[in-house]
Amino acid sequence: MKWFGIKIVFLLFLTLFVSYSIGEGASSSKSSSGVKKVLASLPKRIVIVGDTGTGERAYSPGFRVVQKAMLETNADFLLHLGDFVYQPNFFPRSCPDRYIKEIKETLSDPYPLKLFVAGDNDLPPKKSKPKASGCWDKIDPLDSGFDTPGPRALEGTRVVGNVLIGIINNYPWQDPTPWLQPRIKEARNKGLWVVLAVHEPAITTTWYVDKRNTVFQQLNALKPDIVLAGNQHSYERFHPTGQVEQGTFKVTKSESGKYNSGEGVMHIVSGGGGAYLRPFADQQKNEKRSAPKDVLDALAKRTIMNHFITLDVSNEKIEGTTWRVCIPNDSNDKSNPRWKPSKKFWKSIPLECDDKTSGVSVYEKFEIIKAPKP
Repeated sequence: MKWFGIKIVFLLFLTLFVSYSIGEGASSSKSSSGVKKVLASLPKRIVIVGDTGTGERAYSPGFRVVQKAMLETNADFLLHLGDFVYQPNFFPRSCPDRYIKEIKETLSDPYPLKLFVAGDNDLPPKKSKPKASGCWDKIDPLDSGFDTPGPRALEGTRVVGNVLIGIINNYPWQDPTPWLQPRIKEARNKGLWVVLAVHEPAITTTWYVDKRNTVFQQLNALKPDIVLAGNQHSYERFHPTGQVEQGTFKVTKSESGKYNSGEGVMHIVSGGGGAYLRPFADQQKNEKRSAPKDVLDALAKRTIMNHFITLDVSNEKIEGTTWRVCIPNDSNDKSNPRWKPSKKFWKSIPLECDDKTSGVSVYEKFEIIKAPKP
């Protein structure tokens, strides 16, 4: 509430100031332009979540607590990283309205601005994803839309305060450089931060697929400040990474979690919004999908938990907070937050909340500080 109160006080002061300026003879058009400029420069709070829990194939207790905690952050903008619905049927013929009603009430109506990434569970079912919901055509109208659409459906950009948000379609992946690079260049010339969002991560230790010479390299070459992804039902934050050269990439590490802009691209995987939680491949002893050493070495933090992220964005820095959400014990609730909880590997794999009290608390903080212009 403190954050919300500060903004209200500032806006009241701004209103009085503008009224005085108009009374002194300033033109209304100039005053209006000045107000917009000042409002655009105010710090913005972005709340980020991925893989939420609508549908019978999700962990609804986790989603209920996560979405309630998100509302209490008083965010200006919601960015959802995809996979809204987990329905139980093979090749469903329709999307039940009850799913859309829940999404509208919890992830659309409460937020003045919102952008949604399409996840594979939201798109029409196919042989490789037979339980996909096919709900995207009903979900998509619930967000605020792009300022400028991309060349394909499901992608585009929107400026929110002092941030350019870019959403890239994963299905199928196409190099976004031709359409996105000019927009990023224009944003940088205006002093904006750049945050990109995709559904499937370019780099992850949860279920590793080598994308270093394709998706990872293409995204890093665009030099955004942060790349956000969902899909994997856990939390990972990587130290800023540079462009791939001869199969390797530079990593800029910081034990404090504070970095300077331009040191590389911070990749974050956030898929703990209410889907069943999944362990990392190396914890499962799955060698084929375990990440190689250089990827593991690039990790700053990782854990298995319900969570969401807030970014407080000013002209000078991005302050990130990852919020741990531990679900209260309920003797009447027999559901389990773990994916395939009967698997033997779970006996040796803890969840972040196993030794924590219920409630919402800070898991970690990180910062990107804007480097001064040379």
